[in-house]
Amino acid sequence: MGVHPTATAFGLVADEYERGRPGYPQEAVAWLVGHAGLDGSSVVVDVAAGTGKLTRMLVPLVGGVVAVEPSDGMRSALAAAAPGAEAVNGTADHLPLADGSAQAVTVAQAFHWFANDEALAEFQRVVGPGGRLAIVYNRRDLEQPLQRRLEEIVSRHRGDRVPSVRSGRWREVIDATARFMPDGEASFPNPAEMTAETLVDRVASTSIIASLPDDQRAAALAEVRALGDAEPERFPLEHVTEVRLYRASSA
Repeated sequence: MGVHPTATAFGLVADEYERGRPGYPQEAVAWLVGHAGLDGSSVVVDVAAGTGKLTRMLVPLVGGVVAVEPSDGMRSALAAAAPGAEAVNGTADHLPLADGSAQAVTVAQAFHWFANDEALAEFQRVVGPGGRLAIVYNRRDLEQPLQRRLEEIVSRHRGDRVPSVRSGRWREVIDATARFMPDGEASFPNPAEMTAETLVDRVASTSIIASLPDDQRAAALAEVRALGDAEPERFPLEHVTEVRLYRASSA
């Protein structure tokens, strides 16, 4: 199935993605590694790795990380940010790895783009029976007024052209499959310190905004900049990191 057409916009905003997107709490990554039974001999495949926000945190905790990313722009940033990982070109439904060659697959901020049986079949093939799948999301905390204002700006342009995390359709796919069984979940507060500039980067790095015509994108980002200018020089943007762990079945 390859890459969703709108997702190709990420390659145009790799720098903004790296500057504006939050990373993950150490506690969340430690929980993932510990509950998945990973150690210094484990191989982890980080799918749709982007600029390596999760990849770089996994590298010192496991034996090896293969970071799979189809965008040339993102993969270049990934290689620079996570030199300890092997960065390769590939997609969720066509992973360049042998059967049973990894102990876990991780997917951060991306499963909604390829929530289908083809991708799950590939994950199952690569980890083998009993292998793990971890789905990780930094969820924007809409209890924060600033996050609600950002959501209002972005949602004007969403339409139905972009798969939505909040729709929950991706969760319906993983809940319905017989390929993976639930194996625990946890959530962690994850406030990201921002400036007006990185707030603009945060919104510019979304596929919805990155794929807009130039004039519409500029207008949306001007609204975001005005919000950032109204905040202190440095301010928190509230997120919650959610980690869902699954175990591959033998079927």
